Amino acid sequence: MSNSKNVGDETEAAILAHLVARGLSVSIPFGDNDPYDLIIDAGETCHRIQCKTAWKNKEHTIRFNTHSQTTRGGDYHEQTYDGKIDAFLVRYPPTETLYWVDIEDVTEQKMELRFESKIAHPSINWAEEYELDEQIPLSSP
Repeated sequence: MSNSKNVGDETEAAILAHLVARGLSVSIPFGDNDPYDLIIDAGETCHRIQCKTAWKNKEHTIRFNTHSQTTRGGDYHEQTYDGKIDAFLVRYPPTETLYWVDIEDVTEQKMELRFESKIAHPSINWAEEYELDEQIPLSSP
C-alpha cells in the first residue's frame, strides 16, 4: 500500500524520466526545503517545477492540490506556491498523462481539469489544453 510520500516520489520520478528522455537539462534541489521539486534549465531561463499527482474527482474530471500541506509541532499548515514556482507538472497515474499548468492558471486550493462537459463555460479548465506533448512550454516563467 502506497502512502502519499511514495505516490509523490513515483510522480516526481516519472516526470523526471519524461523530461530527461526529451533531452532537457533538469536539476533536483538538495533537501526537502524548497517549494519546487525540479528545475528545468531552458538555456536563458530556469523554470521551478512543483510535481503533483492528480486523481479522478468526478466522471469527467481529475483534480490536484495547488497548495502544500505539512504538519509541524502538531499543527497543520497550508501554503500556496504563488511566487515560489513557475509551473506545476501534474501526473495522472491511470493513464500516465502529464499536464503542464502555469502558476498563473491555478486556483488557490485544488484545480480540476475537465475532459468533457455538456456546456461550454469560460471557467472550465480543459485537460487537453494543459496536456504535455513533445513540446515543453518553456516560453515563460
